[in-house]
Amino acid sequence: MAQADHKIQNTFMQNREISWLRFNERVLEEAQDETVPFYERLKFVSIFTSNLDEFFMIRVGSLVDLGMMDNTLDNKTGMSPKQQLDKIFEYTIPLCKKKDNIYQLVEQKLRQFDVFNLNIKELEKSERKYLDKYYHNEVSPILSPQVIDSRHPFPHLINKGLYIICEFAGENTKFGLISISQSLKPYVLIPGNQTRYILTEKIVLEHIAEIFGMYKIECGAIISVTRNADISPEDEIFEVDDDFRERMRKVLKKRARLSPVRLEVQGRLSKVLTNFLLERLCLTKEQIFFCEAPIVMGYVFDIVKELPDILQKQLCYPVFEPGYPAGLSRGESITNQCRRKDILLFYPYHQMEPFLHLLRESAQDSNVISIKITIYRLSKNSRIIDYLCTAAENNKEVTVLMELKARFDEKNNIEWAERLEEAGCTVIYGFEGYKVHSKICLITRRDRSKIQYITQIGTGNYNEKTAKLYTDLSLITANQDLGQEANEFFKNMSLGNLKGQYSNLFVAPHFFKDNLLALMDYEIEKAKRGEAALIIIKSNSLTDKEIMQKLSGASMAGVEVKLLIRGICCLLPNVPGKTDNITVYSIVGRFLEHSRIYCFGKDKEARIYISSADMMTRNTIRRVEIACPILDEDLRKCILHILNTMFSDNIKARILKSDGTYQKTDNCPTLESDQSTALEVAGGFDSQQYFIEEMLADGNETKKSSVLFRKLITSLTRKKE
Repeated sequence: MAQADHKIQNTFMQNREISWLRFNERVLEEAQDETVPFYERLKFVSIFTSNLDEFFMIRVGSLVDLGMMDNTLDNKTGMSPKQQLDKIFEYTIPLCKKKDNIYQLVEQKLRQFDVFNLNIKELEKSERKYLDKYYHNEVSPILSPQVIDSRHPFPHLINKGLYIICEFAGENTKFGLISISQSLKPYVLIPGNQTRYILTEKIVLEHIAEIFGMYKIECGAIISVTRNADISPEDEIFEVDDDFRERMRKVLKKRARLSPVRLEVQGRLSKVLTNFLLERLCLTKEQIFFCEAPIVMGYVFDIVKELPDILQKQLCYPVFEPGYPAGLSRGESITNQCRRKDILLFYPYHQMEPFLHLLRESAQDSNVISIKITIYRLSKNSRIIDYLCTAAENNKEVTVLMELKARFDEKNNIEWAERLEEAGCTVIYGFEGYKVHSKICLITRRDRSKIQYITQIGTGNYNEKTAKLYTDLSLITANQDLGQEANEFFKNMSLGNLKGQYSNLFVAPHFFKDNLLALMDYEIEKAKRGEAALIIIKSNSLTDKEIMQKLSGASMAGVEVKLLIRGICCLLPNVPGKTDNITVYSIVGRFLEHSRIYCFGKDKEARIYISSADMMTRNTIRRVEIACPILDEDLRKCILHILNTMFSDNIKARILKSDGTYQKTDNCPTLESDQSTALEVAGGFDSQQYFIEEMLADGNETKKSSVLFRKLITSLTRKKE
């Protein structure tokens, strides 16, 4: 009976793994979109591939581990780990075939523009001669081929490394293996007027008969093993007095040797060789994936640099450089400007420069006493680190709460932490069992014997590179109430106190979710009284069961619920009696939608928060996260404008259906605010393109007039209809 109740209770929820796969399929669909330039479509195939790699490393790896435990069921669908794995493989196999077909189509289109990813058989005689010379001079000297037989055991294959494997003919079957060294360039560009290149693994595969000259080759292929990478340091056993950085170094070494979860093959394997690999890697037939597209596609982002300028203009998105916010003056101190009025940066349409200028000013400002910041991910060449080090060298107190467990960035963060300490910064590392994912920076000043705070709180990382690729919001405020709470936050972090309470900020893990649920309850009570009630949540993912149950309750009470969920969404909308009043949108476009926004209520009564947290249990109760209220009325209007614009998208937006699939929206743009009339282009509306044009119009009266004219025409047309 309890199991039946469990199933009924979760009829409006779906499995997170299948939801994620459907999201990644949305990424792949961008490679089919005829409005997307051809080379950008190839990039989307590459992004789909790398997304799937991480999915197998993290999610499939976790399910394999969970499968070893008894009674571990998905709390939303009641599925066992094995049932989830079966569903994953059932969904992924045709998805990968779809990827191969799209890849082949895009490659054929690119050939029309003289961009050729070549196979050996397509090479001209002169090109073969060039590649043979390249192979013998550059590749062959660093190859380490080996024979696998009774005296030569099967070696460890590194995670996502590329290998050539072959079978030798003969009674005593032997195999050959060659590692494609990561020191080799992934492709070779052939001299000439066209962009003709060949991947390095194809060159090595062509030479296997020469490499294993004493054997006759029966068959050969390119292979790669994906390994479980889901190590949580808090689950590992370490000595109590182990230095935390040393722990993370141990974790990184162990990650490379975790158990395989997938084998990818490009080429032909015999039945004997297939069975040999499956046995040695402890995999099942469902875990082997044959593909026609390259196994590793990171090269795509390098090849684009080899294209002539004229081709880049034809095949890629128009070059877009983020603008400096129109309301700010480049020549004036950012400190002075934010003390007059709150600042909101909207990446990637705005530059990160105002925040970087603020840090640089503060590092030199004699009135600045201290700078405190949380860091999760940084760019490779981070100016933020430079400014923090300069501040410490200028005798300012600099405290950095560095998260060493930022997945796949652990090595970088260890190195950054060491550099900061060498410069005199105080570096602390957070907590066992809780990642510090919040994005907050506090600058403390003493001006005329009075303490003043400048606080920055954002939705994304302090990463100059991703700030040009991800949509995020960054608030810079001189509000002293928020500054005092930010100061309390850093004190609590330094003392290891996760239970600090705040009046304005919502801080996970202990006082985040309850505050959100209380705001939802308030909207529910309004709906019960017959008042207009609205909940808007923009998040990367929605998986927290308690939040989904509350949203279902809000829907049943008559609250309008509008969700912008880019990726995983375990909540199914339009389920009769459960989620009738819930609409879920997903936008996948040129930029990765990354900002988190929560809005409760309508218009001037709306309470609006920006946050670092997705609506996932890991964020709401297992991480240190912050949500910050937007108090400035102009900035509140700006965020409502952003949300209304995105809800009007009918080109890149999709609507989630009650069966978990997505469909294109055919809604006409209907922005709610009089100040936010949509810009319609060719019968459709792309919200990201709109934000680009809006940014370009700022400060340019000609462009501004043009955009406003089109807005006016759209508005008049709508009123006439």
